[in-house]
Amino acid sequence: MKYPVLNTNTAWLLLFIAGLFEAGWVIGMKYSDGFTRIIPSIITVICMVISMLLLSYAVRTLPIGTGYAVWTGIGVIASVILGIILFKEEKDFLRLFFITLIMIGITGLKVVTK
Repeated sequence: MKYPVLNTNTAWLLLFIAGLFEAGWVIGMKYSDGFTRIIPSIITVICMVISMLLLSYAVRTLPIGTGYAVWTGIGVIASVILGIILFKEEKDFLRLFFITLIMIGITGLKVVTK
């Protein structure tokens, strides 16, 4: 079955939301304590499914390499920020510098992808 191609702006929006849900399931894994806590585990799995579905919709339009890199990058950035806020993880200069490089890379991919 052939699915309709999304317009580019919609694909980018879905990809951004998918990246946020990726961060949701990464943080959810911490709260699920190795999937031993039922509610956090259910929320984690729901976030995984939503993230993957939105990624799959976005890459119908966007190049797969770009989509995957941006999805992962958004998830990484959001996970690091949430780790700093929720778990008091390190926020030293080099860590923030390299996260900034990931943001620059995502922005670059957005600019050069039609």
